[in-house]
Amino acid sequence: MLGALTFQLFGTDGPRANTSPWLSVPLGVAVCLGSATLCGLLNGGMTVALKVHPFIVTLGTMAVFRGIAFVITTGQSVGGFPEAFRNIVRQEIGHNLSVVPLLVMVVVTIIGGTYLTRLAAGRRVYAVGGNEMASRFSGIRVERVKLSVFIFAGLTAGIAALIALGYYGSASSADGTGYELNVIAAAVVGGASLSGGKGSALGALLGALVIQMISTGLVILEINQNYSQIVIGAVVILAVVFDQFNSWLAKRRLVAHAGTT
Repeated sequence: MLGALTFQLFGTDGPRANTSPWLSVPLGVAVCLGSATLCGLLNGGMTVALKVHPFIVTLGTMAVFRGIAFVITTGQSVGGFPEAFRNIVRQEIGHNLSVVPLLVMVVVTIIGGTYLTRLAAGRRVYAVGGNEMASRFSGIRVERVKLSVFIFAGLTAGIAALIALGYYGSASSADGTGYELNVIAAAVVGGASLSGGKGSALGALLGALVIQMISTGLVILEINQNYSQIVIGAVVILAVVFDQFNSWLAKRRLVAHAGTT
């Protein structure tokens, strides 16, 4: 939201409309990404310092951040974005296919996948998620790893917000309401475990595509959209049950293998 206000202030319709796009666009981008990263840092800092479950912290701060945005904007939509920025984000090819959001999604997925699978820092994330106590005894700085994950989460949320600002041309404090369930559903359907230690960037991308295909399929089948949340919630429950079943099978095989040796 701070990025949106910066765009409005220095955009074509703002009080400083004569500001060059070469200044207003980078400034708005920096404020948007910086504020989102700072929010991620605050979430991580509270989780590490207070030793509270991340779900509790992030749900609480979500309400706080959304309330701050509502107070700043008095519940009104924010516009006035420079056309240069919108033209970049809304570039299309073929039949109204927006190429920039697609490219950003692919690039972020590739970078995230490389970080998790090819770098030692990414392997530490899996280690901490799988067994925090064992990771601590192995010499891994658990708090630093957790903090880095929250920072990256904030940064990627800022990237998503930036793309949405450019694509829709406006922002409000209610943007993203209800996305929490879709995000959890995409991660779980994509193979991530709620108990930690499992998941991949590609799986999260495929999970998001599956959730979107379900929503689109309901429209194509002319099913009432009021049922979409019911379907997505059912998918989340089935995915969690399947994950727990796989974990139970893995433990059973491990016990059986230990018994034979």
